Amino acid sequence: MSLGIVFLSEVFGTAMLTLLGCGVVANVALKGTKGNNGGFLMVTWGWGIAVFAGVYVAARSGAHLNPAVTLGLLVNGKAEYAPGVSVDFASTLTYFGGEFLGAFLGAVVMWLAHKQHFDAEPAPASKLAVFSTGPAIRSTPWNLITEIIGTFVLVFVILTFGGTPSGLGPLAVALLVVGIGVSLGGPTGYAINPARDLGPRVAHALLPIKGKGSSDWSYSWIPVVGPLVGGSLAGAVAAVVPIIAAAAS
Repeated sequence: MSLGIVFLSEVFGTAMLTLLGCGVVANVALKGTKGNNGGFLMVTWGWGIAVFAGVYVAARSGAHLNPAVTLGLLVNGKAEYAPGVSVDFASTLTYFGGEFLGAFLGAVVMWLAHKQHFDAEPAPASKLAVFSTGPAIRSTPWNLITEIIGTFVLVFVILTFGGTPSGLGPLAVALLVVGIGVSLGGPTGYAINPARDLGPRVAHALLPIKGKGSSDWSYSWIPVVGPLVGGSLAGAVAAVVPIIAAAAS
């Protein structure tokens, strides 16, 4: 498979992810929408369905949709990112680029769909929350730890699924994301994906959103670094667990 196909697959899949994922937050957070005040459970299920759709769209490239997943596979020692896609420097950058661009584009389309409600919403914080995550209690070390743990769970469990998305794979990942959200998402909003947070945050900064306020760049590194660390740890641990199990038997 050519890297061009990989790139486009990840762009379209990650765009679908953020279009639907940021979209459910917009439906809950913005003034006057049909889903206004729908609650955090609605958000977690919306993100799960967003992952479900994104994985199917990007199935040809293995549907990483997340640099933490890509990095986890790299650290885990996989020979291929997807059938016919070798793990090397060029392919890694291709995945990262597609994921970040897709996340940005999906957020832009989401904004277009909710443009009137962004204009009607008076609170800048609510507008930013549609695009990117933020902590319930701001504490750099603890927010970072939360993102590391949540992403570790995501990548570690995905690696135990085995293979690339097929059959029930997309549904399994979607339910996993819902589970992480309801169990671990309260402290930080569970970015668990650097592209999902940074791409839409850049969109928030660049788009002509009425009364949008700050993009909170002082926090922005946490949902990038935390997931990358968590994904790397998951890849390393997932590589060691079978060795320990084999030795024990």
